[in-house]
Amino acid sequence: MNENMGTLSIVGIGPGHSEHTTPAALAAIVGAELIVGYSTYIKLVRHLIDGREIVRTGMTEEIGRARTAVERARDGARVAIISSGDAGVYGMCSLVFQVLQEMGWQRGHSPMLQVIPGITALNSCASLVGAPFGHDFCAISLSDLLTPWPVIERRIEAAAAADFVIGLYTPKAAAANAKSSRPNASSASTAAATHPWP
Repeated sequence: MNENMGTLSIVGIGPGHSEHTTPAALAAIVGAELIVGYSTYIKLVRHLIDGREIVRTGMTEEIGRARTAVERARDGARVAIISSGDAGVYGMCSLVFQVLQEMGWQRGHSPMLQVIPGITALNSCASLVGAPFGHDFCAISLSDLLTPWPVIERRIEAAAAADFVIGLYTPKAAAANAKSSRPNASSASTAAATHPWP
C-alpha cells in the first residue's frame, strides 16, 4: 500500500450502549486521527477519542460529514466516520459511497476503505422481545425525508400482505404523518404496528 494513502473507516457503533460496540469498531475509532460524526454519536464514543481531531455536525448535515471524511482521507489522513447501529442500514455508508462515486474514486486509489459493521437498532430491539426475526422479515423507515409517504405506505401494505414481520425505523415520523393531511397515513402505520409476530 502507498504510505501516503489515507484510510477511511465507515464505522457502525451499535445501538447506543458501549457494550454493543464491536471490537472492530473500537479499534477503527482508536486508530483514527480524525473522527467525523453527528454530535450525539460523538458523545457516545467520547471516552475513545481524547486528543484526536473531531468534526461534529448536526442532524441533516450528513452529506457534509461524508464529504469532509472522504476529502480528508483522500489527502492522506486516517479517518473514521461514525454512524449509529450499522452504517450500511439507514446510515452514513451509502452517502460516503455516493461522494466517492461523484469524485471518481476507484479501488486502489486513496483513500483505502473499510466498512465496519455494527449491531443495528433492529437487532437490539428484537433481542428484547425474543426472536421476531427468526424467519422472513423486512425493515421499513417511516421517515419521508428521502422517500415520499405514498411509497412508504405501499411498502408497508405489501409487506403486511406478504406476511413479513416488519421492523419499523423512525416511528415518530409515522405519528407526524398521521397528524398531517394524508388521509391513509395512520391506517398504513397501524397495519404495520399491529402485524403479529410469528
